Amino acid sequence: MINRKFGLTLTAALLIFVMILSACSSNNKSESSPTASSSASVTPSASNSPSASSTSDNQLAAEQVFRMNLHSEPPTLDPGMAQDNVSGTVLNTIFEGLTRVDKDGKVIPGMATEWKISDDNLTYTFTLRDGIKWSTGDPVTAHDFEFAWTRTLDPAKETPAPYAYQLYYLKNAEEYNTKKITDLSQVGVKAQDDKTLVVQLKSPTAYFLNLLSFYTYYPVSKTAVEKNANFHTEAATLPTNGPFLLSEWKHNESITLKKNPDYYAADEIKLNEIRMAMVIDPNTEISMYDTDELDWAGRPVGEIPVDLIPSLKANADANLQIKGIASTYYYLFNNTKPPFNNLKIRQAFSMAIDRQAIIDNVTHGEQKPAYGFVPYGINGAEKQFREEYPDSYFTEDVEKAKQLLAEGLAEAKMTALPKIELIHNESEGHKKIATAIVDMWKKNLGVDVTVQSQEFGVFLTNRTNLNYQVARAGWGADYNDPMTFVDMFVTKGGNNDAGYANPEYDALVKKAGETLDQKVRMESLSAAEKILIDDMVIMPIYYYTGIWMQKPYVMDVFMDYAGELNLTRAYIAAH
Repeated sequence: MINRKFGLTLTAALLIFVMILSACSSNNKSESSPTASSSASVTPSASNSPSASSTSDNQLAAEQVFRMNLHSEPPTLDPGMAQDNVSGTVLNTIFEGLTRVDKDGKVIPGMATEWKISDDNLTYTFTLRDGIKWSTGDPVTAHDFEFAWTRTLDPAKETPAPYAYQLYYLKNAEEYNTKKITDLSQVGVKAQDDKTLVVQLKSPTAYFLNLLSFYTYYPVSKTAVEKNANFHTEAATLPTNGPFLLSEWKHNESITLKKNPDYYAADEIKLNEIRMAMVIDPNTEISMYDTDELDWAGRPVGEIPVDLIPSLKANADANLQIKGIASTYYYLFNNTKPPFNNLKIRQAFSMAIDRQAIIDNVTHGEQKPAYGFVPYGINGAEKQFREEYPDSYFTEDVEKAKQLLAEGLAEAKMTALPKIELIHNESEGHKKIATAIVDMWKKNLGVDVTVQSQEFGVFLTNRTNLNYQVARAGWGADYNDPMTFVDMFVTKGGNNDAGYANPEYDALVKKAGETLDQKVRMESLSAAEKILIDDMVIMPIYYYTGIWMQKPYVMDVFMDYAGELNLTRAYIAAH
């Protein structure tokens, strides 16, 4: 194998695959707004997409301030505990990993200036940049990366890290996290010195360099953690290493970021300040955009009122933009408790809704109905995964749904369903979607379901703890591979909020993770997805589109294939 630097260290046969995009999630990552995710729709052309310009074509405005709506309070700004796109949107601006991904989806150096990969693709040796600093002025070292990763894997954590499994690519990481071994020195990450980090994988992973740009792999200051366990809850105690600093955090009101003068590429950072409001009401958000209090509205964390989308689409001056992105909107069933521990009842609920009617009459966002979990835009072996493996796992059928419900009730020895509640996080869009679906269940199945809206942090806690019956969910790609969706539902997985457990499913995911043979990988992941949907662990609803509005003077903001926003090289043009 030819070893090269600056990310070009895999064989030519793997190069294209390695340059897949990475995103936070978040959904990661749990999506916070309903019109935020995935299918090929109307992509902005260079002529109507302001971010297509560059500083060579535009003069900078005197005031370099970008204003957006974060929608709600971030549940956490601890990189090791984050799992949602609200937290991720902030973290991706104030932290940086060993690598980052540019607007073309290429892996480029971040905190690491170079890396080498062993001939067997199992050992990565990273060299950190000279002079990189925390916002406290302390140096960022390889020890900070080792500390952060092993801290996330720590099995003694009072609250387990939901994304600990994202580190299972490391040798013995899973074994340590699940207490099969207790010797931390056996985990495949070690700082040789302040500038050298050696990583050992359990098996070759073609997209590992992309994973390193994801927030679970960000460094964390050991000094800050040891000084204050709640270091991540206030601006004054959170050391960061990215292009921007967390200047001010008014909880449940706003976050202000300021340019980091000590960032190694500070000359590339044009914005002096990013102001993030926390406005839940989409009508207020659009009003703030119309009165120039915001420069951006909508995706990834804001929300455009769904009722306004048809008129905005008809108005060319509105600069509404719709882009297919790799995320899926779905409902989770609590597979561990009656009545949804019964397969036929889950199938009945999923088959009794009209997905296209929801898109046409509620969301108006040109989404695609979802009958699988992996969205469009995700790479397969040779084409998109969804093209190679169509999501024809089931069809909507009201009469069949009625039959399945009756059979499921009989199997569960019930004459009628108990009281059922559907929960979602606060959002006018989520509420309207829930109302439409509940009406369909009432009309088609004769089932009464109540709807409850919950504050985002409370909602995530309830969902993680399986304190629900049916819960709204959304998932966006962390990297461009079906694995980022399929591995969520392995037994006891950190983001397995359905309580699902199936050894056959786990074995297929494991098989896909242990080979570089793309055909074998995709066949295994497709087989696993089929089991997931045959078992109706979730109720897929639609593949998202990203819907947003941006002022024409906002330049070089880019939205990646998964719908995540990169603000780090943005600027405000003179206007």
